[in-house]
Amino acid sequence: MLEDEFGREVSGVRVSLTDRCNFDCVYCHNEGLGDTRGPMDPQDDEMSTDDVVRFLEVVSEFDIGKVKFTGGEPMLRDDLIEIIRRTPSSMEVSMTTNGTFLPGRAGALKEAGLERVNVSQDALDPDEFAEITKSGAYDRVLEGVEAAVDAGLAPVKLNMVVFEHTAEYVEDMVNHVSENTGLQLQLIEYMPELTGHPEWNIDIQRVHDWLADIADRVETREMHDRNRYFVGDGMVEIVDPVENPTFCANCHRVRVTHEGYLKGCLNRNDDLRSMGEMTREEIRETFRETVANRVPYYGEYLIKENDEWVLNDKYLDAPTTHS
Repeated sequence: MLEDEFGREVSGVRVSLTDRCNFDCVYCHNEGLGDTRGPMDPQDDEMSTDDVVRFLEVVSEFDIGKVKFTGGEPMLRDDLIEIIRRTPSSMEVSMTTNGTFLPGRAGALKEAGLERVNVSQDALDPDEFAEITKSGAYDRVLEGVEAAVDAGLAPVKLNMVVFEHTAEYVEDMVNHVSENTGLQLQLIEYMPELTGHPEWNIDIQRVHDWLADIADRVETREMHDRNRYFVGDGMVEIVDPVENPTFCANCHRVRVTHEGYLKGCLNRNDDLRSMGEMTREEIRETFRETVANRVPYYGEYLIKENDEWVLNDKYLDAPTTHS
């Protein structure tokens, strides 16, 4: 297993299969809307089926034990089941989705080797859901969550971005997962540095404090040093990376863009490395380079000066691309 100069081993990869999506969520940072007619063959700017599988086969040589498929909306790829089926058996396979294509397909995904899903769901009311996602697919998402649970893709994690638009829905969502076996809730801190609109931000610590008061018990997860709050039959976890050096110090993933670029940090776009023609040796070399150059975003790439996070001069004009 490879590790960076900060002693962080890389044990997982997060692979974007497309930047296309059939939602237009107000908080979305870089997916954007493309062709949304439905599942289709890989597009010209997307890694092919063989590219994705070849990448996973190579990084499995470095003891990568987990892969999460993301987008955009990864279920807009009609080769998704084939990709999952051909993923090395040594890898735990999960996926992040908006859930609209899970009905009718969840069972086949499970059979192909998918183990878990995260489903984006920011509200329990159809009108509130539509306001955030710019989509009328509320009922379809609920069907998708149910289909995932029925297929055994459990626990199904519901992803909810917490910001000004959704903060008042958190209590209802916590109650929802506490009353429904097979569901967990992941509250994701809004990241204004990626999406703009800093005025939408809220103090995530208030959510921590509220959950600590109502939880039956609290555990701290090793990955990212996250707190897990157990409420009734449900579990709630907060993902709070903003201005959080502890979070960054516990990051063990490398990300892959749909175009076939490696990046060591979600927050950065100045560390992209191309895998070229994606031969096995090019993948190995680029993966080693990416891991070796990974930097904690908070506490290293950004450092605190006079209570302000500023870019560390050490990383100005640093070479970042692989040719």
